[in-house]
Amino acid sequence: MMFDISLPLALSLIAVAIHLVHTKLGDKVKSFLGGREFTTRDVILLVVVMGVTVTILGWTVINVPEMAIVVFFLYAYSVVLFIFTYLIVPKYYLAFLTPALFVTLYLLYKDTFLWNAYIPPHTPYLLNLFAVIFGIFVSVYLGSLFTWKTTAVFVALLTIMDVIHVFLTGFMVGSGERMVSLQLPAVIAIVSFPLQGYIMFLGLGDVFLSGLLVIQNTRKFGRRWGLATIVTIGAVFLLLETALMNSGIAAFPATVLVLAGWFTALGIRHLYKTPIFGGS
Repeated sequence: MMFDISLPLALSLIAVAIHLVHTKLGDKVKSFLGGREFTTRDVILLVVVMGVTVTILGWTVINVPEMAIVVFFLYAYSVVLFIFTYLIVPKYYLAFLTPALFVTLYLLYKDTFLWNAYIPPHTPYLLNLFAVIFGIFVSVYLGSLFTWKTTAVFVALLTIMDVIHVFLTGFMVGSGERMVSLQLPAVIAIVSFPLQGYIMFLGLGDVFLSGLLVIQNTRKFGRRWGLATIVTIGAVFLLLETALMNSGIAAFPATVLVLAGWFTALGIRHLYKTPIFGGS
């Protein structure tokens, strides 16, 4: 039987980091945003934009110049780095250093084994480092804009969009492959373990979704249930990933795996709160 623990373990560890960073910076981010929150309309628009972006990147008929894609994403990543550096160290001249370092490292090392996921030994340290940083920062930043209601709407629409673009259009797979080919830190590349010889990819969308659900459970139920959500997402991800690997399915929407873990956490909490378990 084939199975891999590297992917669910990485997802769980990043979720722990998101939980810790949100605990430290969540209030500061919310203050920076002026207490604003997404409305249902905002969430619908966000999913539409994500769907259109996936279509543009994954549909080969749309011939977007690679340089335009690179410039756009480098700019977006640089803005994220600048904002969070400024939140941590509120000095503009220091906040400019991190995006400058990121762009410099990308231009210098994107074609070397330190960055490129396809060059042995298949551990692109710099690519993974920045992908993890962006995954954490975007989760904490956007997570502060969601409420419980808008999270439910977002999760439902995102899952539908993911299923359509994986099973019907194939654009999700195509867009992921294009981002990897450009060596943009939109995925985390991990060598499989204990299964040998495979590179496992974890998309930042899945990282963001996990982080968002952990943040929302933490805000609604407390830190203990936020941490419990991390455990259930990682465990269910491992079980379902193993089933998929042994079924021969090449592509499957990872949002479904993450959601299954979230629902498991909610189910456990519901049972814990029932009188038969003596919860309070």
